[in-house]
Amino acid sequence: MKKTILATAFAGLLALTGSAGAQTFPDKPITMIIPFAAGGPTDVLGRILAQTMGEILKQTVVVENVGGAGGMTGSKRAADAKPDGYTILLGTVGTHAQGQTLYKKPLYNSVTDFTPVALVAEVPIVLTVNKDLPVKDFKEFLAYAKANAGKMSYGSAGAGSATHLGCVVLDTAMGTKITHVPYKGTGPAMQDLHSGQIQFLCEIVTTAKPQIDGGAVKALAIMTSARSPVLPNLPTAAEQGLDVQAYTWNAIFAPKGTPADIVKKLNDAALAAMHTPAVRDRLQGLGASIVADNRATPEYLGGFVKSEIEKWAAPIKASGVSID
Repeated sequence: MKKTILATAFAGLLALTGSAGAQTFPDKPITMIIPFAAGGPTDVLGRILAQTMGEILKQTVVVENVGGAGGMTGSKRAADAKPDGYTILLGTVGTHAQGQTLYKKPLYNSVTDFTPVALVAEVPIVLTVNKDLPVKDFKEFLAYAKANAGKMSYGSAGAGSATHLGCVVLDTAMGTKITHVPYKGTGPAMQDLHSGQIQFLCEIVTTAKPQIDGGAVKALAIMTSARSPVLPNLPTAAEQGLDVQAYTWNAIFAPKGTPADIVKKLNDAALAAMHTPAVRDRLQGLGASIVADNRATPEYLGGFVKSEIEKWAAPIKASGVSID
């Protein structure tokens, strides 16, 4: 009997402690882990979001870039963090969907090792090529790639990244086997695209647009079902004869076991940030589509991750690409 009373009292004490912690949360800076190098598309979006979330929560949200293994290294660090709301992760389609099939031994389970907080934005991928490549549109690129596959290579932000998987899907759809060159981030990959060391890059529109606007690279196709508002004159791949879907999304996750009331505070802050005109304008200017409120809930994100893992499993397995 005493043991039962003590156990009940202890459970009640834990509940009170958790509730008190949530009431004062946050009372110190929050760390947002971005699992890619600084300057990349996820980093750009994350820093915009972190600054405004910090203003809303009245605490600094510090960005920590932890790159490696296609985003898995930083994501693993977030998964292993204390579940108190003070460490959050800005995940992507690569870290939480594609990587679960792409890697033979993923460092974590995207579904069970995280607490979903909020789906934030979706961003299309655009096919960019070296400006001196002798093609003027996507149809000519397809013909050129099939005739010169053995001489070509494409870059990515790293094995397992969304930029890598975008080109894997394209390569598979074209029926070619073009050499993949992984880089430590999109910056060096874009530099080698400029110089002609690689011939094409399936880049996220956020970071591709300035290069396209400046004439440093040629854009041949948007790789989603609809055109991008920031590149309205660029046809989709489907419009040009090959239906290729490649995109990324960004979502906030917390470690497994993060209390529901703290998750709600983080979700409320993310939603408020997304509704801020300055944030909305900046993200839309980068080509990101902010999701509707009904898709920004923790419950929606949990189901969405499961569906995205299933969606990407088929093309990854069909391509034969896997990473140890």
